[in-house]
Amino acid sequence: MNLNNQPTIDELTQLFKSRKDTLDDHVLWVCKSGEVHIDCLANQSEESEFERNHPEMRVRLKMYRRGQGYVGKKAAADQDYIGRVLQTLEHEWPVVKNQSSVHVVDKYC
Repeated sequence: MNLNNQPTIDELTQLFKSRKDTLDDHVLWVCKSGEVHIDCLANQSEESEFERNHPEMRVRLKMYRRGQGYVGKKAAADQDYIGRVLQTLEHEWPVVKNQSSVHVVDKYC
C-alpha cells in the first residue's frame, strides 16, 4: 500500500490482517516512497532502535503492544478503526513526506 497512489481501506485491512497480535509488538510506519509497513519489533527492542534501523522512515504511529488488539484479524475486521488509521496516515503524509526526520504520531487511532 502506497500513500501516493490513492490507498484504500481494503489495502490497509490486508496489512493489519497479515500480523498476529499475540506474537509481537508492532510498528506501523511509512518510508520516504510512501509505502506503508507494519513490522514486528524484535524482542526487547526499543522504538528508537527500530527508527535507527530504518533510515528511510518518515512517519510512524505509536508502537502497538502485543496482545492489545491493535493488529491482527480482529483489528482488521473493525472498519471504523482501520478507517481512522487510514485517515491519520493520509493527513500526516503530505506534511512529512519531504522531511528528513521521523515524525511520530503519538496516538492510537
